[in-house]
Amino acid sequence: MIKPIIYSVALGTIILGSGAIATPVTNPAFMPKSSNVSNHTAKIAANSIDTAALEQSIFNQINNYRISQGLPALTRNAAIDNQVRIHSQNMANGTVPFGHTGFSERVKATRISYRAAGENVAYNQGYSDPATIAVQGWLKSSGHLANIRGNYNLTGIGVAKNSQGAIYFTQMFIRS
Repeated sequence: MIKPIIYSVALGTIILGSGAIATPVTNPAFMPKSSNVSNHTAKIAANSIDTAALEQSIFNQINNYRISQGLPALTRNAAIDNQVRIHSQNMANGTVPFGHTGFSERVKATRISYRAAGENVAYNQGYSDPATIAVQGWLKSSGHLANIRGNYNLTGIGVAKNSQGAIYFTQMFIRS
């Protein structure tokens, strides 16, 4: 049995509403002890990861969850995608620390007139389905779940990997 190697896992949330930024909620031990992901999954090579497919997977999983809860589906927005891809890449290459550094600037850079915005970030390594691992962690964390269930209509997802194979995820939520 090959078990995935977890080097580090963390999550954080910042919610921006009415011009106020809430204190970040962090949960460095969000990783589920057991999950629906098989323990037989082999570590995947960093260069075999399709970041566009991971972004689409997160989008689908989050919308499926929202619909299952009687909430409207989110619309994916290219301007938001662009900003969160840059953030994920900056975290992956160490330009910014893992977290929400520059969140307000990212929201403004979308050039979307907004009433509220939130952001979820995660990273993991060694799973055959890293997007599902990130979404499962977010769903089990009250701060992240609040963003997922929030009164938002737009979203963007950015995924990046670093040379060590760690995969970074950023999802921004906006109510226009």
